Amino acid sequence: MNINHRLNQIKYYFARYGFFETVKKCIKRILGIKDNPVYTDNELYKMWIANNEPSEEELEKLKSISFEKEPLISVVVPMYNTNERYFEELVTAMENQIYKRWELCLADGSNEKNPKFEEMASKDNRIFYKFLGENKGISGNSNEALKMANGKYIALLDHDDLLPVNSLFEFVKTINENNEPDFIYSDEDKINDNGERYNPYFKPDYSPETLAVHNYITHLIMFKKELLEKVGMFDDGFNGAQDYDLILRLTENSKNIIHISKILYHWRAAEGSTADVADNKPYAFEAGRRAVEAHIKRLGLEGKVENGQDIPGVYKINYEVIGNPKVSILIPNKDGLKYLKPCIKSILKLTTYENYEIVIIENNSEKPSTFKYYEKIKKNPKIKVLEYKEKEFNYSRIINFGVKNVDGDFVMQLNNDTKLITKNWLEQFIGYAQQNDIGAVGARLYYKDKSIQHAGIAIGIAGTAGALLVNLEYGKHAYYGFEAITRNVSAVTGACLFSKRSIYEEVRIYGRKQV
Repeated sequence: MNINHRLNQIKYYFARYGFFETVKKCIKRILGIKDNPVYTDNELYKMWIANNEPSEEELEKLKSISFEKEPLISVVVPMYNTNERYFEELVTAMENQIYKRWELCLADGSNEKNPKFEEMASKDNRIFYKFLGENKGISGNSNEALKMANGKYIALLDHDDLLPVNSLFEFVKTINENNEPDFIYSDEDKINDNGERYNPYFKPDYSPETLAVHNYITHLIMFKKELLEKVGMFDDGFNGAQDYDLILRLTENSKNIIHISKILYHWRAAEGSTADVADNKPYAFEAGRRAVEAHIKRLGLEGKVENGQDIPGVYKINYEVIGNPKVSILIPNKDGLKYLKPCIKSILKLTTYENYEIVIIENNSEKPSTFKYYEKIKKNPKIKVLEYKEKEFNYSRIINFGVKNVDGDFVMQLNNDTKLITKNWLEQFIGYAQQNDIGAVGARLYYKDKSIQHAGIAIGIAGTAGALLVNLEYGKHAYYGFEAITRNVSAVTGACLFSKRSIYEEVRIYGRKQV
């Protein structure tokens, strides 16, 4: 870890906890004193399970709870050369479910029929097993299982994965509490052949822009059968990412989508499986890219989809700019030439989008060198200077003053101490901001050592709100690669904030999403 990164950590800690706590922290680091024991991720997850999941006694109490609405749940499972042990564990997991009104629909596309499967299935009249006699592929086998489904809701389960005993209970509880949602999904973890659980995936609530570039929903999903009838079943043109394609189509047509913030699916990480090795199926990621292309076309959007960075299954959408909108880049400044000069230089040098203006909001500067610089840069037709005359500093008023005095279709709020590093930045911003349901767009901001300064803001950090992924070192991945994924967030920093100009008037009435 270099010295600049360490200094950034100290600055951030100081801003959040104050002088004395920062000094205490530094002294402890120097003396090698650790505040808390160091636990591995697996140890931490085991502690989380112990503190957050229901005990055996609590699970027993759930069995006495009944619901006003108790829909039949069809759990759909495609099979292919399924391991006997895995099949037995799957059936046992279903029979142990606290919620009992379910059916298990099994379509087996294995090379040979296994009599044990039929025998195990015959012992429970809620289990329907069909040997297909041929392998129709993952989509074909899944569709055959879907054809067997009679439930009002359908849940998708892989043939080697498991559901905890309270899984269906929690989904039905959610159905009752949320006026029968169209689509529901839960958090998940992985489980190995020894039954050890690890690598939990605590997911965000429904985030359409995030889902459009990464299938973060995965397992477990449950949706209305009537919704499936509307959008169609699995498409074998997307084999390898057939679930991603279906999830995109289902959510596009859902009015009520609910995320259950509980681990209700165990994804088995058998040797060689996708759960065990992320890049085990490269063809699947190409299928996922094509699924995203199809998704944005159905939404009436135009753009090119490419693989994103070095994380398999993460994509980047380059939306086409509609028309030739003007962008006004507002940069407040008070005697900050040290920062302003490289900021403006980087914009003029790297920006590939043509229809923009740089608007410096002069805020009571005192140095003659500042005004001399203004006179020089105003010769560039893309640059103008607005004089803000109020003496008291108020950032909001300064920005509002700037917005009222520009005519751009889009407004970029930009700090004078920033420096551009990406050529097509404005095309990227416009591509998202031009969409009607997006209010503001931000970007990753870096410190000088390229560690992250800002990657969105979330409510709840430090009791109020805070920046995400602060101090993440350049080249390192955050939780599930979130630093590389376009994400819906609570807010973005005004240091780099892009929005339609019209929204500055609308925000008093309408709520908008942040990306």
